[in-house]
Amino acid sequence: MSLKAQVTEDMKAAMRAKETARLSALRLLLAAIKQKEVDERIQLDDAAVIAVVDKMLKQRRDSVAQYEAAQRFDLASAERFEIDVLSAYKPAGLDAGQIAAIVDDAIKATGAASAADMGKLMAVLKPQLAGKADMAEVSKLVKSRLAN
Repeated sequence: MSLKAQVTEDMKAAMRAKETARLSALRLLLAAIKQKEVDERIQLDDAAVIAVVDKMLKQRRDSVAQYEAAQRFDLASAERFEIDVLSAYKPAGLDAGQIAAIVDDAIKATGAASAADMGKLMAVLKPQLAGKADMAEVSKLVKSRLAN
């Protein structure tokens, strides 16, 4: 079953169980998926659906930070719930050791030696790690490795 079909089935189950908060989060995800399909006139595969989920997770994390800064813990709690719902559709991530090994292999393969080579190195890493690791954290790791 495709990831999009799984989200649809989970939405139907949430409707039957009258889980309004979960239903709302799943409807937002399906709306984002359909919007991307309409905009690009394509059917999204699982990798593209994961990219949509990643984007939504990033938005939710940013919202949590802003709500907490504004002392709106009720809204932050709602965003955290959506993060939990959306996270279920991401594949299992890599641990820090695995990411570091992939970064080291890419540095050896590309011959990257300084911060000027970061773009070339990230171009190699992004297809390998997209959806499996937080690319902002990967970027920080690459900067630290190239600084040494």
